[in-house]
Amino acid sequence: MWKIAIIDDERQVLQGMKRAIPWEELGAEWAGEALNGEDGLAMIRATSPDIVITDIYMPVMSGLEMMEQLRNEGFKGKIIILSGYSDFEHARQALRLQVSDYVSKPISLPTLRTILHKVIAELLREQEKVIRQGELELKMMLYEPFVEKEWVRSAAVGTLEPSYRNNTHLPPSYHYWLDGRHATIGIELIRDDRASSFSVSDWNLLRFAVSNIACEVTRKHYANMEYTELNSYRALLIIHPEAECTQQLEELGTRLIDSIHSYLRLVVRIGIGGLKDTWTKIPESTEEAFRAMDHGALRISPAYEVYCYRESHSSGQDRGVLFPVKFSYKLAAAMKASQEAEAQQLVYGYIAELQAQQGVSASYVQMLGSELWGIITYSLYESGFVLDDLFTNDQIAQEIGNLAVPDQLASWLSAKITAICASRQWKGSSKHRQVVDFMTNYIHEHYAEELTLADLSDKVFISRNHLSIIFKNITGETFNNYLTRVRIEKARELLMERNMLVYEVAERVGYKNIPYFSTLFKKITGMNPTELIK
Repeated sequence: MWKIAIIDDERQVLQGMKRAIPWEELGAEWAGEALNGEDGLAMIRATSPDIVITDIYMPVMSGLEMMEQLRNEGFKGKIIILSGYSDFEHARQALRLQVSDYVSKPISLPTLRTILHKVIAELLREQEKVIRQGELELKMMLYEPFVEKEWVRSAAVGTLEPSYRNNTHLPPSYHYWLDGRHATIGIELIRDDRASSFSVSDWNLLRFAVSNIACEVTRKHYANMEYTELNSYRALLIIHPEAECTQQLEELGTRLIDSIHSYLRLVVRIGIGGLKDTWTKIPESTEEAFRAMDHGALRISPAYEVYCYRESHSSGQDRGVLFPVKFSYKLAAAMKASQEAEAQQLVYGYIAELQAQQGVSASYVQMLGSELWGIITYSLYESGFVLDDLFTNDQIAQEIGNLAVPDQLASWLSAKITAICASRQWKGSSKHRQVVDFMTNYIHEHYAEELTLADLSDKVFISRNHLSIIFKNITGETFNNYLTRVRIEKARELLMERNMLVYEVAERVGYKNIPYFSTLFKKITGMNPTELIK
């Protein structure tokens, strides 16, 4: 209900206005009345009406003085002046005080109704604007952690806009990057037969588990660190040591390999980038970390695939570096977003650089084609889209085998990118991928809380039923199943640390009913919690 207050020094005007206003028609109610500006000011402060109808000439305090005081106090309501005098100077002052209308007495009922309808329409528009602004602020608040993560990833691979590559644009929570030094550790999950057999949903859970393990192991050595995923199989740790620490980084690399294999039975290899003096050079360390892996040089031990980058060992080997991290990341991002023009430009730009080299053999072109196709394939696989629906493995292998020169490679990739982006199935998938990415990230961040699909539908402004279908199509399972598996995976990690009792773990991951938790745990892992501990 809209609240309307009236201030006038004539009682019969007050009574007449009360009777004349079509309250029910306007959806309005009486807020209060006063016979002078001073009493009106007190009444308005107490009742906060949406609309004030006031005279100008009144005893003790005039209507203009009252309005000026209200505006100085931040009163946002609508004000209508109803005066027995037509005075240009008063009208000018009223305009300065943001008055909605200025009418002379006596006022007819049709005019009064028209003015009030107009003012209420203004209030409705402003209310809708406030609601939209509130929704936008809520969205920004919800997405802020994910925007911050994206900033870290862009800073790590070198895709920040040039204007943001300075200290003034560091997010507040990363101001400590201004002090000390910086190094990166690249983590690559090996695509063996076991890893390739996982579904998209299972792989998302495993990546989540890898991030937990990597962060937990690293924080035992470095309090300040960041973990960011570059693609479905590659991730990066950013650490901030105070001094040269090659040996410590190598030891950390072996612990990461041991821990990930022990908990998840996944095979990984590690690359260690150089130490940098400023955070803007972190992308250089990132390139070095993965270049060390690609070269396979300076392996610290036959038992561990941990490789250290050294400038002295890089000369003459750049040809072995298939793709810079920045290029791979941008190509994968373009394909996941179905940005055909961007993907085409990246590929043609890279192959143009390749053509500038002399003596590029057919076998090298075919190897590049295979690797580029791998980047595209796994970026789409990460988005829940399997290219087997469009192209068979035999078809791709045969076509790559027929490539002999860079121009042929460019034409072949261009045609494939166009076919993928034109696919109706991929168009539908890419439109909803961002929503599902937000949902899965939110689940991993808030799994211990009371989470429902209805809660998330409010956050992404999509109906619950539609969101349920989108989530199932992208991940291959229902929202509730995914949430349960995230919780049980985290519970398994906590139990294996042996620092907490079963009921404490259950509560930590969002279950108050211990028998129910044990039943779910056994259903998913094949054993109950106590058996796992033993």
